[in-house]
Amino acid sequence: MAFWQELLLQLMATAVTVLVVLAIFHRWIIKPYIDAKVEALNRTSEQVEERVIRGVREGVRQSIVDLPESTLKESTRTFLRFGTDLMENGLSSFLGTYDDPHRRHTSNDSGAGPRDRGR
Repeated sequence: MAFWQELLLQLMATAVTVLVVLAIFHRWIIKPYIDAKVEALNRTSEQVEERVIRGVREGVRQSIVDLPESTLKESTRTFLRFGTDLMENGLSSFLGTYDDPHRRHTSNDSGAGPRDRGR
């Protein structure tokens, strides 16, 4: 047998041996390990989904409970702002000012402004 034939036979035997060992290692060690990890991830993902759903429901429930309180606070704030404006500006804030264009046209049928009355 020639040297190159022996070298080729040795390379083929080594390659086959390495492939068989890797296949056995994959089949009996790596594959069960990966399957176990995938199963653990599936169980964890189901728990996370349940927790998220529970959290969303609790958040919606809490916001519904807080809704009337926040609405009441905003209404009170608006009413207090209106009262403050009324106290600061007198009735003009409620009825409008004399310079209000809408009031000027409704009080004068001729359409003349306060400066034009004397003319």
